[in-house]
Order: sequence, then structure tokens, then C-alpha cells
Amino acid sequence: MTQQTNPAPCLAVEGLEKSYSIRGGRFGRPAARKQALAGVSFFLGPGFYGLLGPGGAGKTTLVSLLTGSLKPDGGTVHWCGQSVRMPDSRFRRAAGCIPRQQPLSDSYTGRRFLSGLCALKEIPAREVPAQVERAAEWLALSDELDKRLAAYSGGMKQRLLLAGALLGDPKLLLLDEPAAGLEPPERLRLQHLLARLAADRIVLVATSAASDVETADGILLLQDGRLVDQGPAEALIAAHAPGQDLTAVYRAVFGEEPGR
Repeated sequence: MTQQTNPAPCLAVEGLEKSYSIRGGRFGRPAARKQALAGVSFFLGPGFYGLLGPGGAGKTTLVSLLTGSLKPDGGTVHWCGQSVRMPDSRFRRAAGCIPRQQPLSDSYTGRRFLSGLCALKEIPAREVPAQVERAAEWLALSDELDKRLAAYSGGMKQRLLLAGALLGDPKLLLLDEPAAGLEPPERLRLQHLLARLAADRIVLVATSAASDVETADGILLLQDGRLVDQGPAEALIAAHAPGQDLTAVYRAVFGEEPGR
């Protein structure tokens, strides 16, 4: 008997578009429209990827479209070969996300926070304890679950958010500036952790800090709502900053210093 195996996850985005009305006309009427995404296309298989660009490039918009928080104006999304009509509740359940702004109550314990996320993800109550323990173990937080979040360091809180994104074992992780506010050693540890998690899933990290995705399998360079280049870091360095590093690529492509 042939053993059935789950197919490797893959995400195909074609011509994704989104624009917003900009108010500023008389009496607050829309004066113009800003093109936040203009025909963005890419394909990702299992691996760790960086969505790299300056503020206002469209990174958060792209993550919000993929998580279903926003509805696109145009374009298509295919997940594991199946067309996804965005927003799509089934696809949303297949993805784990850390938004840029995630409120954390210091009075909660780690266990209570993760259990609450299980409810939001519609994970059956009987599965919640095992789900929480497994996610905490992945992020080395098992001994911290019953501590209040007021006692967590910044790095521990980021790992807790990532544990929350991993509840339900999603095969797509969408992370918007997950290392914001962390010191360099914590940022490096988080980067190595994401690389390990990407062994059997797609991990896409939106960031303006080139150093946060130096070890990524591939980089998408986004500027003014358009992908200006994409590929492994080595290829981007060879094309835009020969003999240098990803930070130099950022300077050459975007004309400014990367964020931190």
C-alpha cells in the first residue's frame, strides 16, 4: 500500500492590486486614490522569505490582503494549486499571522493568551490544551506559560506571538515586522527560529530591516506597491551591490538606509 503524504505548501500570487481613497478635497471628500499595490506577482514554496522595503512600500497592505483583513481590487491567489477567493475563511484558517500591532494584556498569563487565540481560531475546546503545549514547546516557552505577561521580556513576547501564529499548525506564516523593538541578539535568535520553522511551511516576513532576513531563502523587494526584484540574497547582492551585503542592496535599490 502506498503511503499518502501531504503535498508541499505553495502560494501563487498573480497581479494583486489595491488602492485607497485619499481624503483632502473640500469637505473631506476623496481627492485622489493611492495605489498601494500595483500588479504584485510571485510564487513561494516551503522556505523562509523576506518581503523587504521602506515604509509605505505596501508590505502591510500585502500581508493584510493575504490574511483577509482587506479585500483586493484585482489579481488572483492560489494556495496549494487551488484558487482562493479573497477574503476566504478556509484560507485564513490555513495561515498564521502576527500583525504589526498586536495588543498584549500584562495581566494575562501566556497560557490564557494562547487559549484565547485558540477560541478565535475555532480550535475545538478538547484540543486546546495540547495545541497550547505544542506551540509553547516549539518556541521554548513551556516553563513560562503560567507567568503573567508583565514578567515577559520583549523577546519572550515576540515568541509568544509567534506561538499564537503557530496554533493549528498552519503551513503559511505571515509576519509583519515581527522583530520590531527587539535588541540585535533577540532579532538574530528569532531569524534562526523562523528558518527552522520554514522546513515544512512558508514563512513570509515583511520588514524594513535588511538584517532581519539575511538568512532567508528568498527576498522580495517591494517599492511603491511594485516588486522591483526578487531572488536569493546572493543573486540580489550580485545584481545591485556586488561584493557587499543585503543592507547595501537596500541602499542601492531604495536610496535610503534600512530600518531597524
